[in-house]
Amino acid sequence: MRKPPGRETIFAGVLLGTLLTLVAWVLRGAVERTVLIWIGSVFVVNVALVVAILTVFYEQPEHAKALQTHQVFGIANQTIQYLRKGLTVESAMQVARIVLREGDGIAVAITDRTKVLGFAGAGEDHHEVDQEIKTAATRRAIKYNATQIVGSREDIGCPVPDCPLYAAIVVPLELKGMAAGTLKFYYSSGDKLTESRVAVAEGLGRLLSTQLEVSEVEKQRELTYRAELKALQAQINPHFLFNTLNTITMFCRTDPGEARRLLIQFSNFFRKSLEHSDEMITLKQELEYVNNYLVLERARFGNNLHVIEDVQPAAEDVRIPSFLLQPLVENSIKHGLPETGTLQIRIRAHADNGSVRVAVEDDGRGMTEEELGKLFTPGFGKGLGIGLRNVNDRLKATFGPDHGLKITSTPNVGTSVSFDVPYKEG
Repeated sequence: MRKPPGRETIFAGVLLGTLLTLVAWVLRGAVERTVLIWIGSVFVVNVALVVAILTVFYEQPEHAKALQTHQVFGIANQTIQYLRKGLTVESAMQVARIVLREGDGIAVAITDRTKVLGFAGAGEDHHEVDQEIKTAATRRAIKYNATQIVGSREDIGCPVPDCPLYAAIVVPLELKGMAAGTLKFYYSSGDKLTESRVAVAEGLGRLLSTQLEVSEVEKQRELTYRAELKALQAQINPHFLFNTLNTITMFCRTDPGEARRLLIQFSNFFRKSLEHSDEMITLKQELEYVNNYLVLERARFGNNLHVIEDVQPAAEDVRIPSFLLQPLVENSIKHGLPETGTLQIRIRAHADNGSVRVAVEDDGRGMTEEELGKLFTPGFGKGLGIGLRNVNDRLKATFGPDHGLKITSTPNVGTSVSFDVPYKEG
């Protein structure tokens, strides 16, 4: 990029003018000296003026670009919380209001491929949301995935005679290489359709498109988690099912009353597994589900299995994704219970400094460093069809990357699996 004229250019101009003046003083008479001094002075002033103009000419575009970039990123920073939910009427309305407030258009609209999802500003009284797209340029922007410039009121296509919208910039919002909708800036005059405004509109359109891509990735990840949970509901671990039914069958011969109680618990367990499959539930609800599961496991292992709950009342109301604790408890039983001897499991939940630490600890067989390194690999350490990797990913997706599972283990000493949940009391 060419540099703007600097002090060297100014100095050369001043020096040349000064030399002309000195030469005139030495070689010419008073009148001639006066004329040449005036010429030299004019030359100096003109050189300085030209340098100043050139400096502004060279520096202004960079300054303007910086302002435009700052404006675009400022808007995008405010819109990301809404577009993470996808392109909906609610998110589009919020984004349109933000863009209108931060920009210089008189109105802003956001569409999907067929309808207006959000509109804010002049003409809001008759440009209603959830209406079919009327502007031909908007349809072209979607069809060709390219920016369209609308320079007249007729091209906008509003049937209301006194509509104040006379010009527009229509930018496609891209998703997976196609236009998923548009971002529209409206103006009161075609004179407003400058290159700088088009650049700002296109830059913001690209950033909002990126936010839509992120929302799509998060949506697909959530669908994956739900699919895994649905698979769990449809196909409970056959070993657990077989062992539980065997235990109930045994009690049918030796203790019919106990068999009846276990059948009721078994029914409750399955019923709860079909409820709240993709919801946030309280820790208290999750513990109820875990206790239904433990009734069945205690019947199978008898006095070899001991479970202690250490849960503060303040922690019971914290909300977590369903099916988090049960897989952790089952893994303790499956991998911690020795062939001979007992296993003690402690379920802890304590609230402290704005978060709740939930932990499942056992005094079982423990794991080596090599085994710990494999815990989050597919197929290793599965509970009722939900692996520890799934639990870890769901925690991070819900509460952030710093809220995954924390696991420590020592062979023949035991294992602790814990996680932190943000919590605001009251």
